[in-house]
Amino acid sequence: MEELEIHRKERGEIERLTNRTFQFDKRIGEGFYSANYFLKSRAIVRKTAPGHIVEEQFFQRREEAMACGIDEAIALLQEFADHPEELRILALDDGDIVGAGEPVLKIEGRYEDFGFLESMIDGILARRSSVATNVLEVVRALRGTPCFSMADRQDDYLTQAGDGYATYVAGIRKFSTDAQGSWVGVKGMGTMPHALIEIAGGDVVKAARMYHECFPEEKVTCLIDYHNDVVRDSLRAARELGDILGGVRVDTSKSLVDHWFDGKDTSGFDPRGVCKELIYALRKELDKAGFPNVHITVSSGFTAEKIEEWTRIGVPVDMYGVGSSLIRNDTVGFTGDLVKLDGRPEAKEGRADVPSDRLRPVRLLPR
Repeated sequence: MEELEIHRKERGEIERLTNRTFQFDKRIGEGFYSANYFLKSRAIVRKTAPGHIVEEQFFQRREEAMACGIDEAIALLQEFADHPEELRILALDDGDIVGAGEPVLKIEGRYEDFGFLESMIDGILARRSSVATNVLEVVRALRGTPCFSMADRQDDYLTQAGDGYATYVAGIRKFSTDAQGSWVGVKGMGTMPHALIEIAGGDVVKAARMYHECFPEEKVTCLIDYHNDVVRDSLRAARELGDILGGVRVDTSKSLVDHWFDGKDTSGFDPRGVCKELIYALRKELDKAGFPNVHITVSSGFTAEKIEEWTRIGVPVDMYGVGSSLIRNDTVGFTGDLVKLDGRPEAKEGRADVPSDRLRPVRLLPR
C-alpha cells in the first residue's frame, strides 16, 4: 500500500505516512525480522486458540524520556498486520515526554493478526526513543546554539534515516548526510574533511580555494586542526581567503595538545583536544586581527554534559557538531506486554493495564 491515512480523531486532523517514508523491507511480512518464538506462537494460536482479543501495551522504564518511533510502529501495523482496520490502537505522538511505566502505545485485536510484530515494535521504539532522548538532552544543553548531527559515522549506514528522523523530532535539524534527513526532507550539509586538506598537500588555504572553485555560491568552513595549530592556521585562512571564509571547525583529537599551548603553563586545566581555553584563545585572536565574523564550529567528543558547561559559561562557539553521544542505543528500552484477554485482566505477575488519558485513538485502513 503506497499511502495510508492515520486519523487522530481527538485532534481532528489527518496525518499522511507512506511506506516510502519508513522504507519497510517486504520480508517483515514473512517474519524475517521477528523473534522466532513469536512466529511459532502465531502458528499455535491460529491452529489451537484463534479469535481471542488481547490488549498489548508498550512502555519503558526511564523518567523523562522522549518517545519516538510511534508513528513508524503504527505504519508497520498498517503495512504488515492482518486486518489492520480491525485493530484498536491508542497512541501518544512522536516527541511526547513520558515517564517510567507510562504506556506510549496500546494495541487491541486478535493476537494472530499482529503479535508477531512485537519484537520489531519494541526495537523501533527503543532505537528511536533512545536517539530522541539523547538529542533532547543535547538540545537543552545547547541553549539555542546551532548544532548539526555527525552521527552518520558512528553506526551502520542503514541506521541513518531512522536516527535522523528521531534527531529531527527532538530538535536538531542539520545533518551530515542526505540519508539522515531523508524522512523529513532535509539535505545534508558540510564543507571539507581532513582528506581534502591532505589532497591539497596539507595546505588548508589551498583546500578552501579548491572547495570554493567547485561551490562558489557557498562560504567555506575550514577544518582547521590538520596541523594541530588552530589559532595560527585560522588567522592565515582569514587573512588569505577574505570573504570566502565563513568559519573554521576545530576537531582536535583528545590525544593531542594544540601548539597554541607550546611553552605555556597548562597546569590549571586539561589542554588536550577541543578544550575551552583553546576556543577562548581562538576567538580572542580572530577578533584582535579584525575577523569577528569568522564563525567557530567545534566537534570531537562533545556530549550533553560538556555542551551544558560550555553554554552556561559562554564559551564562544557558533555551532556544535555532535556524533556518537546522539545515538547511544541503551538510553531507553521498551517492553511490550499482553495485559488483557477478551476484555478481562490477564498478564504475567508484575504487569497490568496502565490507564492513560494521554493516549489518543488511531484508526488504520483496510489493506
